[in-house]
Formats: sequence, C-alpha cells, structure tokens
Amino acid sequence: MSVGSMASSSATGWKCAACGHRVSVEQPFSWRCPNSSDGDRHHVLLLEQPIAPLRSTGDLNPYVAFRKYLAWDAFAASLGLNDEQREAIIRRTDDAVARIAGTGFRTTPFARNDALSKELGFTSGGGVWIKDETNNVAGSHKARHLFGELLHLVVAQEAGVAPWKRDADRPQLAISSCGNAAFAAATLAKAVNWPILVFVPENAASELTNLLLSVDATIVRCPRLASDLPGDPCVHRFREAVAKGAIPFGVQGTENAWCLDGGRTIGWEIAEAQEHVSGPPLDRIFIQVGGGAFAACASAGLFAGGLRPRLHSVQTESCAPLARAWNAASASGGTRNAGSRWNECMWPWENPTDSLADGILDDETYDWVQVCNAMSESDGSPVVASEQHVVSAYAMAHSVTTINVSPTGTAGLAGLLAMRDQIANDERIVVVFSGVRRSFMPLPR
Repeated sequence: MSVGSMASSSATGWKCAACGHRVSVEQPFSWRCPNSSDGDRHHVLLLEQPIAPLRSTGDLNPYVAFRKYLAWDAFAASLGLNDEQREAIIRRTDDAVARIAGTGFRTTPFARNDALSKELGFTSGGGVWIKDETNNVAGSHKARHLFGELLHLVVAQEAGVAPWKRDADRPQLAISSCGNAAFAAATLAKAVNWPILVFVPENAASELTNLLLSVDATIVRCPRLASDLPGDPCVHRFREAVAKGAIPFGVQGTENAWCLDGGRTIGWEIAEAQEHVSGPPLDRIFIQVGGGAFAACASAGLFAGGLRPRLHSVQTESCAPLARAWNAASASGGTRNAGSRWNECMWPWENPTDSLADGILDDETYDWVQVCNAMSESDGSPVVASEQHVVSAYAMAHSVTTINVSPTGTAGLAGLLAMRDQIANDERIVVVFSGVRRSFMPLPR
C-alpha cells in the first residue's frame, strides 16, 4: 500500500479520560495525567488523533510501516528530527533489540485457521482468524507497547531534552509484571544497556526469574503487606520506585500513557491484512484482558483502519474486574466515557484465585475506560470465561493448530468457547495467540 496524505493524521496530544486535562504530544516524559497523584491514581491519558485513511508503506517493520501515525513520530518531529532521522532511530533501535531477542519487530502472521474453524463448526464463509504473536519480540505482544516507550526515551536523550546526558547517568527503568511484560521490558532494556527493576509476585516461578536474570534484570519480589492498600503489591512497590526517580516502563496506561501508542500496531496490521481478504468484514474479536492495554490498543488500531468488529474482552471467573466495571458503568450513566465515575466502577478484585491463564489475573483493569469505550462503540461486551473454558481452549489450540502458545495466550479463545452458542456459523472471528509456551509451562491435557 502506498502512503497517502497523512498530515491530518498526526497525533496532537493526550486527553485524560477522567478529568479532561490535555497534554501536548510535544511534552517529553508525559507518562501520567498531571492531576494524577498518590491519593488519586484514577486518571489515564488517551490519544487524540484522527486517522483516515490508514495507509502502510509496506515495510516489514510495523513501526516503520505505520511510522507517521505514531505519537512518538510527532514527538520526535517536534524535536527537529526529519523523516530520515526518525526512521533511522527506529531501525537502529530495532537492530539492537534483534541482537538480544533473536528477532526485531516484524509484521506477525494473520490468517484463517481452517482446522480450528472446522473444529468449532464454522462454515467455509465464516471461521476463526488467528493473529499469532508467539514469535514476536520476547514471545508476546507486550514488546509492542514497550518499544514506543523505549523510542521516546532514546530520542529524548539524543535530542538533549532528558535530565540526564550520558548513558551512565540514566535512571533505572521499572515495571510491575508477573510474566510476559516483565521479560519483554527486560529484553528491550538489555538491548540498549539500560538498567531495569522488575517487580514480580513473591511466588514468581524460578523459570521466570531465570529468564529475567538472563537479560540482566534486577528482580524485586513483592509479598502482600498488611499495611498495603487494596491492589497488587507489585504495583505498589513499582510506584514507590517511580516516586524515587525510576522511569515507568510498563504496559499500564495509568502509569505510562505511551504504552498506548505503539501497541496500536497490532490492530493496524490486522486492518491492513483484512484489505486482502475477500468476503464480508470481521464480525468479532476476542482479546484476553489483564491490565487492559492490549484490548485498548488492538481496538484503537482496528477502528483507525475502518474495521469495527464487536470487541469481547475476556477475563477468567477467578479475577474479572472489567465485567464488574462494565455492569457498574451501565447502571450509573452508561458504559461510554465512564472515566469520571472511576471510583464507582473500577476497584481491585477482592480475592483473585488461581487460573491456568495466570498472566491476566491483574487485580485491576487499569485501562478499563478505553476498553469499555471500544466495546460500547462496537456493540461488544465483556466475557467471563470459566476455568473449564480456559483449560479447553489451551488443549484445543495445541490439538488442532501448530502454534506453541501459552495458556494465557489462548484465553481469547476461551472467551470464544464461552460464547460459541451465541455466534452464527458464518461469522468471522479473530483471536490473538500471544505468549509463547515455554518449557516450564504445563502441557495441555
């Protein structure tokens, strides 16, 4: 596809979904709404950006292919860098990532899976399309969110707008995560020799911590303390580190809004690929939801590409704060633009229990406002999958496809299983397999 006129598609800035405060895209280190505080974290900056039409340059690297839609690109342009310089920064940083991860960022596969479609009883006109993220950098979609943050830091330092001037003076990065995001963040940090603190649960598996140590992360285990407020203790410790000067380098929009920029590439790729698929448009997309940035970004990317399949956000019955927030928002004024009603709608899940899909057991859905907006605008809905659906989806993925995906990575399929009797046989469905199954994960039964 050729690049059309994109000047009107440049990101202009951010607007808080809770208080309406605006921040220019030219502002460096605009991680959080200025009105967010230790006493009121219920703010999140969302991008203000019209995109029409969406056009790719055809480059295999999505950050190059869709560069002129990235908020990062508008930020870098505001620093005086021309097109060639901005593209060079992406390629140079991607090369550094590839040296550590074994691969750089490339458009990932998206295709109808005939075996899975047949197994689920869809007609030849319908079926299940899989977006396969298992061979992406660090084995999941998480690095998509983080690469935009990394580019922001790299260009800010090179342009001289960062408070540090030399690599040796860089503050530590920090992330709160129990799995894929932690490894993705540590991998990217290693690529540019940036020190990183990774806050993990007290009982984090040694296999995960060994992966983190292999890329030189500093691991901080976080037990639940009696003195803690409700919520994830890893997030509490992460926030304390950021308050002391660490840079938030995670995938929660409430902590670093820039994660909502590069994450849109997954939706843009699907939208571009769909232009070459004959037949009706996509009907539904099932996205597994922990903190919510994945669903927020994938839907934003799809909508920008002119697609509006029904978004179904999938959580497990062991921890489902988003479905509860959806119901609360519906009862208190509507599911769209509910950020000003944050206290009424979203609060930490009281007693999360174990699930095979342990990567989406976030106490809170931090990016719930944008996800609820996307479900509302597409006539979608949340899905709470039973543990049996989670187990069955994992087993099915491995019995009828050749994709080496993790239990968390098949949670979107679990949502499809939960809703299958409500879906017509000729509908076109998207699931995303994100998170490679590593050797320490259980085999499906």
